[in-house]
Amino acid sequence: MRAARRLAAIVGRADIPTIALDKRLPVAAGIGGGSADAAAVIRLLCSRYGIAIDDPRVVMLAGELGADVPACLASLPVRGDSRGDRLIAIEARALSGLPLLLVNPRVPLETGPVFKAWDKADRGPLMESHDPLTVACAGRNDLELPARALCPIIGDVIGLLEAQPGVILARMSGSGATCFALFNHIEERDVAAAGITEDRPGWWRLATRLRQG
Repeated sequence: MRAARRLAAIVGRADIPTIALDKRLPVAAGIGGGSADAAAVIRLLCSRYGIAIDDPRVVMLAGELGADVPACLASLPVRGDSRGDRLIAIEARALSGLPLLLVNPRVPLETGPVFKAWDKADRGPLMESHDPLTVACAGRNDLELPARALCPIIGDVIGLLEAQPGVILARMSGSGATCFALFNHIEERDVAAAGITEDRPGWWRLATRLRQG
């Protein structure tokens, strides 16, 4: 609603439509659900009001709403530098269509306490490479340790994902508690998803693929 009201004010419009949100993601899950919702509203209203989503006023609004909103608004493979809002387009062929499994233990984990528990140590930038998968595999999530201290079950989720056959990369997403795994083949992802569903029936999971193109 902040996105809708502020965008309407920017373009001088009063006709904010009724918005119904069908949310199917866990709350406080570290996968940018709220940011994606805000970006979707901006895209919708930009179309309604006849304004381009790359209009400087829209881009500035996205950044003010949250660090993840500009990437969600772009809806393209990007690397986020600075606080995550300085977006750099990346070559997506190495990632396009990769099978992906998201798993959340259904334990809400607010972002604020995780950042508060982070030691703020600078462990260096991401490596420079034209291959985003190489960068991801060589990288890390500096919020994982404080998140696991607050929510130890994250370690169980990552351990379970890492043990699955065919896993390329398993890691915590954002500030947690959702974790993800990339697989070589869809069949391996589906076997992992079925096994986790059987072993941990109370956990949320989503089997999908990285966006193609």
